[in-house]
Amino acid sequence: MSSVPTAGNPVLRVAPATPAAAAAHFRASLAFHADVSDVAAAVAADRDPGFVVVDSRSTESWDQGHIPGAVHLPTALIPGQAGRLLDKSVPVVTYCWGPGCNGATRAALALAELGYHVKEMLGGFEYWVREGFAFETWQGRDRRDADALTAPVGDCGC
Repeated sequence: MSSVPTAGNPVLRVAPATPAAAAAHFRASLAFHADVSDVAAAVAADRDPGFVVVDSRSTESWDQGHIPGAVHLPTALIPGQAGRLLDKSVPVVTYCWGPGCNGATRAALALAELGYHVKEMLGGFEYWVREGFAFETWQGRDRRDADALTAPVGDCGC
């Protein structure tokens, strides 16, 4: 790293990790997380994307809207119902409301403790809707226009 002055610089007050440590960290992060666009692309591309999506929210939240094809399994019910609803040989992607909610993290932890391979979907249901993907409610299928602040026009290149 260059000798950039760090005094008073809140970003560089703690030096960045070494490239090797950073690579290990980010590789591990990808093992634990999936983003909304990747989940949507995998679900749209194949009837069996190789994983199951689990909505860990309450019934009232589920009724407001959920990802098509998701399994509804509130976090509190995971210990008693996961074995009946999920196959341990199929990876699970959990989601909850949005980035300000750690419900998907708690659900992922509960599932991992039961022996499931699991990832958390970053952004949750909020970003699913904000990126313009279809969702289901008790009234049927719906979709909103993508929010330009969260969903780029075309391919974002990432």
